[in-house]
Amino acid sequence: MKASVCESGQKLEIFIPFLGKCRPPLRRCCQTCTPRSWDGFYHRQLSSLGFRDTIRVTEEDTRYRGWLVRRVCGFLAVWDWKVLADTPGDLLERVCHSQRVQDVAAGRSRGSRGDGASLQQWKEKILKILVEIQAPLSPIMLRLCNWALLKLLNCLFLSVQLHRGQLEMVLRAARMPGVPLVFLSTHKSQLDGLLLSFLLFSQGLGVPRVTVGGRVCSPRLRALLSRLGGIFLPSRMEQMPIDRDEELPGAVLAAYVEEVLRSRQPLLIFLEEPPVAMCLSAAARQWLALVYRAVRDGTVPDILLVPVGIAYDVVPGGSHWEGARGTRPLGLGALLRAACRALRRPLGCARVDFAQPFSLREFVAQNLAGQSSVGKPPEEPLVPTILGMCPSRPEEKAAEVWQPGPATATGWEAEEEMLVTRLGLHCLSDGVACSAVMAVGITSALLLHKHREGVFLSRLMRDFAWLLEETLLHQRDTGFSGQLRHLVQHSLSLLGPRLRLYRLSPIGDVLVVPKASAEALGELGLYSAAILPVFASEAVGACAIRAVLMEMLPFLGAAMGSAGVVLSEDELLHKIQELLRLLPPNLLGLQPCQPLDGWSQDIVDKLLLCGLLEAEEPEGGRWVCDSGPRPLSQRQSWAALDFTDSDSDSNGDSVVPNRCFKLSQPQGSPSFLLFLCRLLSPPLRTLAAAVAFLDRPSWPQPEAAYVEALLQFLAEEKGFEHLDRSLALSSLQTFKEMGVLEAVRSPPGPLLHLAQPFRSSTSRAKLGAFIQQFIQP
Repeated sequence: MKASVCESGQKLEIFIPFLGKCRPPLRRCCQTCTPRSWDGFYHRQLSSLGFRDTIRVTEEDTRYRGWLVRRVCGFLAVWDWKVLADTPGDLLERVCHSQRVQDVAAGRSRGSRGDGASLQQWKEKILKILVEIQAPLSPIMLRLCNWALLKLLNCLFLSVQLHRGQLEMVLRAARMPGVPLVFLSTHKSQLDGLLLSFLLFSQGLGVPRVTVGGRVCSPRLRALLSRLGGIFLPSRMEQMPIDRDEELPGAVLAAYVEEVLRSRQPLLIFLEEPPVAMCLSAAARQWLALVYRAVRDGTVPDILLVPVGIAYDVVPGGSHWEGARGTRPLGLGALLRAACRALRRPLGCARVDFAQPFSLREFVAQNLAGQSSVGKPPEEPLVPTILGMCPSRPEEKAAEVWQPGPATATGWEAEEEMLVTRLGLHCLSDGVACSAVMAVGITSALLLHKHREGVFLSRLMRDFAWLLEETLLHQRDTGFSGQLRHLVQHSLSLLGPRLRLYRLSPIGDVLVVPKASAEALGELGLYSAAILPVFASEAVGACAIRAVLMEMLPFLGAAMGSAGVVLSEDELLHKIQELLRLLPPNLLGLQPCQPLDGWSQDIVDKLLLCGLLEAEEPEGGRWVCDSGPRPLSQRQSWAALDFTDSDSDSNGDSVVPNRCFKLSQPQGSPSFLLFLCRLLSPPLRTLAAAVAFLDRPSWPQPEAAYVEALLQFLAEEKGFEHLDRSLALSSLQTFKEMGVLEAVRSPPGPLLHLAQPFRSSTSRAKLGAFIQQFIQP
């Protein structure tokens, strides 16, 4: 990655093949929630198996050889792929004999005649519901559509990469007798379902049953997707939660999912709903609840869950899906128009990653054991701190209360709802963590958060190499390889419509300037969002440092710079915990099983490791371990250091002094602190704008109307960078969890009320000032 001059005077450029054998290890499952699955299906040599391009089908992928075979090798290969499993032929009879369905039928027909005509009517109702859910697979249509999809993917992407070690790990899990696989995937575009279905089918994992989310499809498209493996919620359940009283559609759907799992068909569930990222969708909760109940009721002994991450250089469809979402049913014509738009613009490469499979039964057992004590809700410690009513430090935030909104059930149903939500958020975090970082994401982050006014190409290449090195040091994989110059040029060519390039002949360089339009900033923000989970801990710590400095600013002398400021560890931890309570953990890609104090201390350790902080030495000498600036490879974690006095008494009465830190500039990146602060600016600025929006609407207000009005307010806000529905929904979730807004159930839908403490303008001003302290302009 660096230019060097050899003895002959020739300038050489060294590059690292990031898709080669030297790469970060595969994503492991959570050792806290699934300790027994930690060593399952995972072997270190799998990391060195390399990659394969799943859309590049050659003569070697068929049983035949020859000139003609090379011309039609794609068709021959698709025709040889095996459909490993299908729904049983007697599916209707099995569903009718399901205990759930029989209980509903008995309750509905209590007091009526049990003659043959009544049974036939019940079968007709069940068959009608089953037709809405799925259709039998059509092998001929399946192979023809996959062959056409293979051609389309070759036109859209340069490559679709899949790691051979991850594939081998999933194939080992698929060979487990009697244990089905359920893939839980992130969702970036409407192409994901077809892409993952093609990938699993082509790699010998069978044709998956793909759950279709909340997007309404036209009858023709729904019929086509059903024949290709798509499954849908019944029409009565698409806009409402699963019925707790086991009505007939819910009972039939539960029985169908049990039969799919019992027949060991792979099931694919999308955890998000594009364009809303990092938020668990309502449809995902419904499907996960059905999967969980299948294990709880003993239908299958266990289920192996496989988190899946998808990464694109350029997301297919872009922002077109956001504008058309919910306006009309999605049809075949809309899909063809979207494909034509995608063909007019190069999309670069795509990457699919599998995380380590883990046991659902083990996850449930570990989390049910940890639900014995439920902590206080987040609004109890944070709201008094914001309003100045509680001078004491906030208490620990328990992960058990981490849910997207108020519970809709009580007793064991609330416990099940909370467990399913935590399972979905945990798998979503794993899917984001195993997703590769693409070259366009790195370039977009640099242009948006570091060089908004423009940058020379030579400087951009140096910063690209620096950010790439930091990404690899954070154990995150990259979805590209090649020379540095070619990688940056590839990114700029894909971002070309959103940039202005000026060739400066006198100095022989190129000036790269992002366009100031909302479309350009929105697209750069969309692609740079993949960088935030990589540096989430450091970004939270950097914003906490800024908040501490803002509090100390009135007491600092004019001549003293920030480099001479000494920060207390307790004060820094206090600010970090406040910011962690303010931002949803799923937005940062954090796992819900780790307590808040663990996050806070880990963030301080990472700030020390990256060189933003260094330990302040006492006047009498140095600490036991020297923490001065040194190469990153030689830095050690503070968690492994002992700061106690070795000469102290053994009775344990000695008090360890509070650690203090000084700000430092990491080698190679003097503006790293500013860059990290700006990574969190989009969600924090959205929260600040949402606080200002609280003065606008009349209360109460439906949730859907509130979100749309907030997006309109953000579009009109002066100086706001770009609209992001995910951040708007995240701000709504934060306000409900903090107690700023209260959701009251009503027949038309949830109604939002402004909570009593924030009905005064003074309290809302305090909330806005609390958020503003973390925002970097």
